[in-house]
Amino acid sequence: MTASAPAPDDSLAGLGPIMQLSYCPTDYDAALAHWISLGAGPFFEMPHVQLENVRFRGKPSPIDFSMAIGYLGDIQIELIHQHNDAPSMYTEWHAEGREGLQHMCVLVDDIEDARRRVTAQGGTVLQEGTLPGGAGAVIYVDTGGGPGTVMEYLEIGEAGRQGFAMMREAHRTWDGSEPIRGRG
Repeated sequence: MTASAPAPDDSLAGLGPIMQLSYCPTDYDAALAHWISLGAGPFFEMPHVQLENVRFRGKPSPIDFSMAIGYLGDIQIELIHQHNDAPSMYTEWHAEGREGLQHMCVLVDDIEDARRRVTAQGGTVLQEGTLPGGAGAVIYVDTGGGPGTVMEYLEIGEAGRQGFAMMREAHRTWDGSEPIRGRG
């Protein structure tokens, strides 16, 4: 018996295109240098990201992490570095000795609709949180397909979307100078 595909309106693909590839490297600085050598950038570093209501596998977790975001063409590249040992999908990733693609991201208009769809498809929410001040929410979902199949569904407001557009435009006009921005 062949499994039938979900109706397009309810499919995960119907939530939107993949816009980001995210990595959680053991050597963050080497990964930044690698992506820059491939022409990705400039990277915008965001130290000690302050998500609220963070839960990992259903339990509160005080994750302290930084990230760098840059573009390679129209695809966003994200590098994540966790500073503490709080339980998270990042510490779990490293404990399992994994490298490479950690998750992919889709921007969504309605995080609860995304949650409903992934649950209906058998996905498990691994990690979740809200952006400060109610600026959005995020869920990370294990789709059950093995390494590289964690999906991030991110609901952000207009300011966040404009920030991503600014970073993409910075890549398009980048002359190679100042490859890492926001580093303190």
